[in-house]
Amino acid sequence: MLARRMGPSDPPVLRKFRYNLYILREVRIGLMAIASSPKKLFADRMIRIGTESAFALGGRISEAELGDKPVIRCNLGQPDFPLPHHITAAVKKALDMGLTTYCDPQGIPELRSSVAKSMGEKHGLDVDPERVVIYPGGRPPIGFAHMTYSEAGEEVIYPSPGYPLFESFIPYFRCNPIPVVLEESDDFALKRDNLEPLLNDRTGLIFLNFPSNPTGGVATREELNELAELIIEKTSPNLRVYSDESYEAITFDGDEHTSIASMPGMEARTIIASGCSKTYAWTGGRVGWAVYPTVEEALAHRQLAINYFASIPPYNQWGAIEALESPESANSIQIMVEAFQRRRDLVVTGLNEISGITCQNPKGAFYAFPNIEGALQNMGGIKAFDELPEDIRTDSSPATLFQLFLLYKYKVATMDRRSFGTLGSEGQHFLRISTANADEELAEAVSRIGAATKDADGFRTFLDSGVQLTL
Repeated sequence: MLARRMGPSDPPVLRKFRYNLYILREVRIGLMAIASSPKKLFADRMIRIGTESAFALGGRISEAELGDKPVIRCNLGQPDFPLPHHITAAVKKALDMGLTTYCDPQGIPELRSSVAKSMGEKHGLDVDPERVVIYPGGRPPIGFAHMTYSEAGEEVIYPSPGYPLFESFIPYFRCNPIPVVLEESDDFALKRDNLEPLLNDRTGLIFLNFPSNPTGGVATREELNELAELIIEKTSPNLRVYSDESYEAITFDGDEHTSIASMPGMEARTIIASGCSKTYAWTGGRVGWAVYPTVEEALAHRQLAINYFASIPPYNQWGAIEALESPESANSIQIMVEAFQRRRDLVVTGLNEISGITCQNPKGAFYAFPNIEGALQNMGGIKAFDELPEDIRTDSSPATLFQLFLLYKYKVATMDRRSFGTLGSEGQHFLRISTANADEELAEAVSRIGAATKDADGFRTFLDSGVQLTL
């Protein structure tokens, strides 16, 4: 329109005048449109962010418990062990000393030095404490990684099944989710052949997670070396790998955790994230950290910390120092890991005795991840799902139906496969069962799961009961 109304023979002053009139007209039309539309409460970006279903399940558990026996909670990833006494004592001492004020948003220097030292002891890395940032748990650095390393339109690669926040942040930042679908036939391993076809010049960020939530997979040094060689070969030196190592201390059968950052050339490309929640059974302490490849990157994240949460309570940071440096910690960790391995054996053995269920032996973390496809087939669960209205099927799955049936009828709370990445979950029929419960509770939970798989009539009645079939 503008080009038609301004001829090339018009004097420059006239063309400028007409141009200004055009701009004023367009601005006026835009303002009128805004004025005529009621202000929305939420910005559009809010519909693009997901969440973690384990917390959303809380309300459904409360419903299931009304007027009946309590639910066995096998849904939350929270160790059921007390915070070790020596860590508690360190926190109390810091409180008694009045260490309750603001502190360095990057984390107190003493804790950053402890984290850096632990990187050397665990992985042979020479880490400058200035590359370390302390966070309130493991969630903020995931969001910050999306914010700082991926541009809108770029692709973010992550494991599916995997920690749900890897996927849920991607649409929020207008990036494209690219799941690496982990297959049971490969022991849920992330191998070079899985990753290579997904790498291109649009890749903005890669998430890894070993030991894995929800599968309990542990990557071998050989597998990590192959991944490292591929990443170095196929991507820019500025592409970052976010290595979530929250379960680093919980491995079984002599397997040990290895960080991809310890592979040749990868320290300069890897963000190592961990914390106190899983290793020390301290989920409420909210002390996590990330080690960045450069001081520059750490300072950028320090700036984000200032803007989002100012600082972490210093008394908890002194507790984290005690956790990392005290010789008492090793014994506490060993007791917990031995218990988790015993419980793993109990649960996996019991699940594999149930007709229609198979379960691999996880190598780390504290979850079992059974395949329930056979049980669903026997109960008519897959056929029943296919007959549901499309709006329900969009936000559910056959495993979700069994998860809810198990919760309401048999009082066992679990998580469905879909909760660990919606993309790539189609046709995968798994549950995640947390082993963070007493042995007797876990044995009872397995018994109830077995009973549920035999109750096809009860399952059909449940589906017709009007209970919400989505999470």
